[in-house]
Amino acid sequence: MQHQHSISETISKRYFQEIDGINQYSGIEDFFNIESKLLFEIFHLESAKAKQSLHEIIDILSIRFGKQVIKIVRGYFINLSSIVARKLLDNQVPSKKAFAFNYACADMIENKMKDAEFLQFADELVDFYVDFIADRKQPTFKHQTVNKVIMYINDELENDLTVESIASKFHISTSHLSRIFREHVGITLVEYLNVRRVEESQYYLRHTNKSITSISEQFHFCNQSYFTRIFKKYTGVTPKHFRDELHHEFYRFNIIEVEYETV
Repeated sequence: MQHQHSISETISKRYFQEIDGINQYSGIEDFFNIESKLLFEIFHLESAKAKQSLHEIIDILSIRFGKQVIKIVRGYFINLSSIVARKLLDNQVPSKKAFAFNYACADMIENKMKDAEFLQFADELVDFYVDFIADRKQPTFKHQTVNKVIMYINDELENDLTVESIASKFHISTSHLSRIFREHVGITLVEYLNVRRVEESQYYLRHTNKSITSISEQFHFCNQSYFTRIFKKYTGVTPKHFRDELHHEFYRFNIIEVEYETV
């Protein structure tokens, strides 16, 4: 108890020291407003605006902490990742994926962030947030089964999904599932599975040391040759080229509900 009391006193003393001195630093009163704006921009996939907002936050931290700013920014990035993870939970992302997201961000910040490149790292972190969220945005198709199927695919993508297994999951026939999916999404369910596997595999190619063969197996392509062909079909480059040439942007399929006439 005495030890806990000592910690409490130390924190209280530090708090009042900060309050006494904080008025000499400009811009700090805007910190949480900018952070709220940043989170809004991240979750609305406005990456350019989010990067600008994060740079504004870093500027405020730089004014306050001077030479210690790298250490403080690293801690802030970890806190920000935790905030984003909790907002993912609010958006119905499964807890295991939110936890993995939080851990992956923290690990990357601790071990991959170079002090001299922390502004570039901030931009890449925003890109990762936005790409991750974009993959898991709640679909808004008029057909609720289609919405549920898309969310199910997003959550179970690394399992060996087939049209048959998905149809069984939702207690409908494969023909009916295939028809309504193509009517609303504009591509077949098989094509959509390949699109999502390609989108997700990009992260493993760019951010892990896993072999291309291992990534191909992870996403249940029948072999590496087929994975390469499908990957190049959508991204324009081979998996190896995408991994080696960092200037290639991530491919993203733009889902737009197809308007069709009912008979």
